[in-house]
Amino acid sequence: MADRDNKHAENVDGQFYVDDQCIDCDLCRETAPANFTRHNDGGYSYVYKQPTTPEEVAQCEEAMQGCPVEAIGTD
Repeated sequence: MADRDNKHAENVDGQFYVDDQCIDCDLCRETAPANFTRHNDGGYSYVYKQPTTPEEVAQCEEAMQGCPVEAIGTD
């Protein structure tokens, strides 16, 4: 389970975040491209835009459920 205390600093404030367990698998970026992006230098994903529509929320939840290392969290 993702740990808010270990979330990446690049995450924008809000409901969803990615923590330091991210292995850069690309699943979240493929599932919710409007909300997740890659930190190229660090080799991990983070939330660059919180979801604003029910569709985006559903995509972020799908990404969270599919994350192989449970690096995506929600408050």
